[in-house]
Amino acid sequence: MTNRDAALAAWWSGSLGRALLAAESELVGEALEDVFGWELLQIGAWGVARELLACGRTRRQTVVAAPGFPDGADVIGRPSQLPVTSDSVDAALLPHTLEFASDPYAIVREVDRVLVGEGQLLVLGFRPWSLWGTRARTSRSGFPPGLRRVLPERRVRDWLVLLGYEVVASRHYLYCSPWSPGGEGTGRILNRGITYPLPGGAYLLKARKRVYTLTPVRPRFRDKPVVVPGLVKPTTRSQS
Repeated sequence: MTNRDAALAAWWSGSLGRALLAAESELVGEALEDVFGWELLQIGAWGVARELLACGRTRRQTVVAAPGFPDGADVIGRPSQLPVTSDSVDAALLPHTLEFASDPYAIVREVDRVLVGEGQLLVLGFRPWSLWGTRARTSRSGFPPGLRRVLPERRVRDWLVLLGYEVVASRHYLYCSPWSPGGEGTGRILNRGITYPLPGGAYLLKARKRVYTLTPVRPRFRDKPVVVPGLVKPTTRSQS
């Protein structure tokens, strides 16, 4: 386990990390209520165990992560080079994975490769223009530890649309301060209130991989005008 992985694992075990994981587990559980099939793939470690997959309704839930995941991953691999067969996964979850990557778009393309047609993708990310985004940008070691960048929701949307996805749901959350000790409960984190009107610090995007079939259209043949040799346009003649 690297120093960065150790620092992130320690952060997950802290009060703020535990509060965030509890809230995101509830949020992802709601988003997975209509996600069925055989395989749900979580790409990237997030949490001290498998909190985000607890409510998955697919027959199998698999975690792909680099070595050092505290509770162990099912598959060891790089998110940008998944050891997974193409068109074999019913749903995929990216829990802040793009924000820890050097080439986040490469991961999105790789997820597109392994997802089946009409498969669903869930993306969790921090919002740049929020208290959480501000702390992430101003922290030398990243916040949470190891975070490389904060990706705007609009940019992720653009990537998905470019690859032919339809964004079917979006939700903002994380209304607590990144300096608070945690312990407010999931309601305080997931829902805006009168006493905490700050903009949400994170977002969840849910998208579906659309597959469009091309239906051949037969050309409509029209009768061409028949040109009769020797037929000329009538003219007006002056009579003598």
